[in-house]
Amino acid sequence: MVRPRLVAVCLTLTAGTFAAFCWLLSVGDYPITLPEVVQALAGYGDPGNIVVVRELRLPRAAAGLLVGLAFGISGALFQTMARNPMASPDVIGLIQGSGTAVVASIMLGWTGGLATQTIGLAGALATALIVYLLAWKRGTTGYRIILVGIGVSWMCTSATDYLIARGGQFQAQAAVGWLVGNLNGRDWDQVLPLALACVVLIPAALLLGRLLRTLQLGDDVAAGLGTPVQLTRFAIMLTGVGLIAFGTAAGGPIAFVALSAPQIAQRLAGTAWPPTLASGLTGALVVLVSDVVAARLIPEAELPVGIVTGVLGAPVLLWLLIRANRAGSGG
Repeated sequence: MVRPRLVAVCLTLTAGTFAAFCWLLSVGDYPITLPEVVQALAGYGDPGNIVVVRELRLPRAAAGLLVGLAFGISGALFQTMARNPMASPDVIGLIQGSGTAVVASIMLGWTGGLATQTIGLAGALATALIVYLLAWKRGTTGYRIILVGIGVSWMCTSATDYLIARGGQFQAQAAVGWLVGNLNGRDWDQVLPLALACVVLIPAALLLGRLLRTLQLGDDVAAGLGTPVQLTRFAIMLTGVGLIAFGTAAGGPIAFVALSAPQIAQRLAGTAWPPTLASGLTGALVVLVSDVVAARLIPEAELPVGIVTGVLGAPVLLWLLIRANRAGSGG
């Protein structure tokens, strides 16, 4: 059934995301107006503007757009599957596990010829498996997944801190710069793997949306409606982990986007669960706007985007905790 409000929200978010995308392309030492940015994207106008926009700035903006989409959709998948707004990849340790794997490859040189995206994917998959197994007790619940995930998250964070402390200065600087969540200096080599992953995984996430909604009714009812419960959960987890891992590998562990974007989209759309596509568009809008703020906040300096999303996302986390406590869903 088509929901007019949800369609209107998605169209509005799409327009806002495109505007933020063009806004980010206009920011820099060489200022370009928004109409000139649109012309350069279309391939006509001033040749200098075309070079600056399409060759120098477009990879960074594309990375922000795709990372936001991946984080928002992944957060929506996990929050809906666990039926808990706190079941976000950056709360239950998936982003931290991916980060630990990538930092270990940077600090110790254990790449094995693998790309950063592959290492991040392996780290996120391993972390998801550990959280799922530790939370299993004749099944899993959202509450146990969150508690176990928080513990695993801190273990991964401690391991990452240890690796940085024992590494060399150059490797430590590279790792810390990546860990904050940073889109500065991104190029097509880092964007293309994420783009390919999004082409495969975002349609899969949208196709899983109908089955995901039946899980909201409970396992018994979902099974009675013909939904393969365990297979659906596995497919959702695999899709969500893939999105968060490739997104983290491309932009670093940008804080709170996967947590806050689905909740914002849910309230905009007025649905009983985080809508998948609207969550992705909200995540993209949050990352792009935050990157513009990071680029302009301090003159002659570009802050990592993760600092801005952290400042904006922390109040959302506190609000969710207070709301869960008042609703009696904290345990």
